Amino acid sequence: MSRSTHPSLTQLQHRPWPLPSAPWNWRQSWLDLAFLHYRVEWATLRAQLPNWLELDEFDGTPWVTIVPFKMANLRTRAASWFPPLASFPELNLRTYVTVGDKPGVWFFSLDADCLPLVIAARRWFGLPYWKASIHLHRTPDAFQFTCRRSAGEALFEARYQPASNSPFFAAPGSFEKWASERYCLYSTSPNGPIRLEVHHGPWPIQRATVEVRKSDLWKAAGLTLLDPSPRCYYSSGVEVVSFPPERLASPC
Repeated sequence: MSRSTHPSLTQLQHRPWPLPSAPWNWRQSWLDLAFLHYRVEWATLRAQLPNWLELDEFDGTPWVTIVPFKMANLRTRAASWFPPLASFPELNLRTYVTVGDKPGVWFFSLDADCLPLVIAARRWFGLPYWKASIHLHRTPDAFQFTCRRSAGEALFEARYQPASNSPFFAAPGSFEKWASERYCLYSTSPNGPIRLEVHHGPWPIQRATVEVRKSDLWKAAGLTLLDPSPRCYYSSGVEVVSFPPERLASPC
């Protein structure tokens, strides 16, 4: 396979809008993910977002999601990163937003056990990455995940595992489709608001059981949960490409 091709680009029919015209510039694998979806109080969530973002809702409330996973095979289109920097565990806290006709995600925090990525993503894209000590350990029947942020008191500890044997693909109109099939992220970069598009195949999803032993992420992000019991899913992962950021019109 040449450097300009990618396996995900053979699957396009599920996308809600066409691929960007620019060529992709990064590739990566998102592996062994848990999705912990929580209903959250609207006013406190809205207060944490820039006014140029429209907050999405499902079943009458907004949602936030914790995503522990392994980032792997991170490389540019032209060359591979040095192996120790190409794969590492990561933890995201995100919500669901729209600009124009493109629904995407907004990150409250991204913890990664990779200092070069943290520095680069903050500098280039304005993403709230944090250096953290993270351990993702796979046992015969579950995943053990621990994240301790280097700055501040944010700590997350959980155990998760798929609760079903066969993955499924989200049905149109379902919560799973609404929450998982997002093909861009939004951020406020040093040059203003941006949209960064990604592409991957449809998520293979399984229902999951999750035991959250500790989470300070809500307090660190200034959020209030409506229900402490999450909807939980697991995915073995997807292969991903990302595209150069698109600068958006600055808010009035």
